[in-house]
Amino acid sequence: MSSGDRREAAPAAGEVKNGVVSGDLSQRQIQSEPASGVVAPSQNQRLRLNPSKDHKPESYDDMQLDFSPSIFSSLERYLPPPMLGLNREEKVQRHRDYRQKIITNYQPLHRELYNLHIGNFFVPPFVKAIQDNTEESFRSIISEPSPGVFTFEMLQPRFCELLLAEVENFEKWVNEAKFRIMRPNTMNKYGAVLDDFGLETMLDKLMETYIRPLSKVFFAEVGGSTLDSHHGFVVEYGKDRDVDLGFHVDDSEVTLNVCLGKQFTGGELFFRGTRCEKHVNTGSQTEEIFDYSHVPGRAVLHRGRHRHGARATTSGHRVNLLLWCRRRENMDYIALRRENMECHWLLSAAAAAVADSSLCCSFAEVKMPFVDQKFIFLYSSVFREMKRYQKDFSSWCGECFREKKERQRLSIAATKSVKNSVLPMHTRTI
Repeated sequence: MSSGDRREAAPAAGEVKNGVVSGDLSQRQIQSEPASGVVAPSQNQRLRLNPSKDHKPESYDDMQLDFSPSIFSSLERYLPPPMLGLNREEKVQRHRDYRQKIITNYQPLHRELYNLHIGNFFVPPFVKAIQDNTEESFRSIISEPSPGVFTFEMLQPRFCELLLAEVENFEKWVNEAKFRIMRPNTMNKYGAVLDDFGLETMLDKLMETYIRPLSKVFFAEVGGSTLDSHHGFVVEYGKDRDVDLGFHVDDSEVTLNVCLGKQFTGGELFFRGTRCEKHVNTGSQTEEIFDYSHVPGRAVLHRGRHRHGARATTSGHRVNLLLWCRRRENMDYIALRRENMECHWLLSAAAAAVADSSLCCSFAEVKMPFVDQKFIFLYSSVFREMKRYQKDFSSWCGECFREKKERQRLSIAATKSVKNSVLPMHTRTI
């Protein structure tokens, strides 16, 4: 699931907003006034309260970073004008300082959340299905009420309560410390980026152990088996919060959306079909139109390019956990290290998932800037196939699929027409 201030005006007819911040992950902002050991920057160094939708950020894809490159692209939208002229290294350091200030000063309320406790987090049928790790076990707990939209019971009420309390505690600390933070993306003014206050490791494990096996089965055509980065956040809707969410696509390969609670009415998700960039503004077919009503603890899993939005939450307070799961472009390669005439696999989690697959031996030896050893990059035929989804959209984009079928129909019709024009009358196709 990708690259806008949340609570944007509803898009014009046919216009789709992108629910991300210039790439994939959006983080939070720097502070305001001294409190809890946080030192306030001068006014012209403070991050924007709301991200700039007009600024075109730089690309960080070629840098060796400890977070997804799109995090840093997202940060640029929050920088004050005097800082936009900084070089990329200084902008990256700005984000590192921001996150470090949070980790240093924020005291977690429920530390058990920061480790993935299977028995305390997930409902037993979900755990068993993942442990069995077969398509049959997944389908036994998952329903597909609309093509490409999968729903299933996932979170226990206790976990939902703990996470809601942790987010409330974080927001309380933010207000007391007068610490300005980045919101989840440019379409929401409320909510929190969970990665920013220490939950990144837990969410990584959630993606790798529980979401990637499902995506490998249900979203193989968009690289579901090689998901290796995420953006985790909560969004809040209701009185004095965001009300609804406009028609958009996510900056992700695969999106997990789980309702945490609390009591609310309205807020239904509406889905309108999966589209590539070329066809994102096209109309929807009848079979693509689907509305989904949230239930606390129940998850929705869909492609990031599946167009959707949220209707108004008419009463109460609704909070949802979202995990945008992505794959880094550099995961098209598997790194090999040569030592003493032997090659040792340096496999990422994504590479390990396909390590038993046949590999192509087309490679080039290069010198990496961050180590003293030479690396060989072995291009994986498996990853090459995964890469195809960026060019061949007809397997998952609804409009590409229809165009392909129409071309086939016209081609067949033209072939029949030519054939009939040269055959004797009694042999012609009717």
